Amino acid sequence: MANVNLDQLVKDKIKALKAYHVENFDCDIKLHANENSYPPPSEILDLFQDTFRTFQLNRYPDPASQRLKDVLSQRLSVSTNQLAIGNGSDELIQILIQVFCDPGDTVVFPDPTFAMYSIIARGMGAKAESFPLDEQWDFAAEPFLEKLEQTQARIVFFSYPNNPTGNCFNRGAIQKVLENFKGITVLDEAYYDFARDTFLDQLETHNNLVILRSLSKIGLAGLRVGYAVAHPAIIEQMDKIRLPYNSNTVSQELAAVLLNRFGPVKQQIDQILEQRDWLIKILSNLPELQIFPSDANFVLFRVHRSSEEVFNQLVEKGILVRDLNSHPRLRNCLRVTVGTHDENAEFVTQIKSILRSKG
Repeated sequence: MANVNLDQLVKDKIKALKAYHVENFDCDIKLHANENSYPPPSEILDLFQDTFRTFQLNRYPDPASQRLKDVLSQRLSVSTNQLAIGNGSDELIQILIQVFCDPGDTVVFPDPTFAMYSIIARGMGAKAESFPLDEQWDFAAEPFLEKLEQTQARIVFFSYPNNPTGNCFNRGAIQKVLENFKGITVLDEAYYDFARDTFLDQLETHNNLVILRSLSKIGLAGLRVGYAVAHPAIIEQMDKIRLPYNSNTVSQELAAVLLNRFGPVKQQIDQILEQRDWLIKILSNLPELQIFPSDANFVLFRVHRSSEEVFNQLVEKGILVRDLNSHPRLRNCLRVTVGTHDENAEFVTQIKSILRSKG
């Protein structure tokens, strides 16, 4: 039997990475992944079942995702040749870096932000450069543009609203980047449905702008559906390296069904927004916590004690949130997804109890 030294075969850039970690605790209340805690409405589930009976699962899916593109085209008032469908937005981030970056080229993003920008860039041999956000989790355009010029960046990523801080960046600052940066500007609007603020209208005047969106936050996290909206010339290049059949039949068709019957989902989103405001109001009255404003479906807060301790005590109570303490700018910070009314009420009850205790 051959005993090959596999470690010597692994690329150095891969050895230097750490796998993206997702908490996997056996908790009844899961408020850690920014999913929609409400199941699909019954009328949409009925449509899912009817649609599923028409699937020919012995056949490959439509490689163009044409039906889903047609639905998105109508909803967004864009041409189908401005759309690319991905197996979640992560795949689209990877494709964009493949298209526009050679090994050694630079990708820039604010810090803190969504970890996958850095992980994917470094895994593909690009340099990942971050720009520190200020105390309000925002940035000024001029020093950011200086960073882009200094690093000769090819792509800049903005999570809008930003994950994990929850806020939308100053729109004027992003506008200045759009007007002055000659590389690719990516607005990751995964949480658009909760902020309802978009740069989609800028596509007509900025051919280097890419908008990313996802259906994971509004009810279809299990299907992994993301899409990019951009100038047709960008989509054409993305399609050259997009894997064939990257979006499966179930994801394409059920996503189209949901988007065509969006009313009940919109009602869930409205409930989440009401619950977000309620949650922020209640948590803001607890002196042991520092609450940060949110335009998304989650709330970032800092505890004035060990976040790991609070996290573990919540797990013991059957509640899973996200501990962000490993990030230098997020010491003792936790992120909680806005859940259902009952889930949020239980979270508030337990966090109050934990904070009253001496740990």
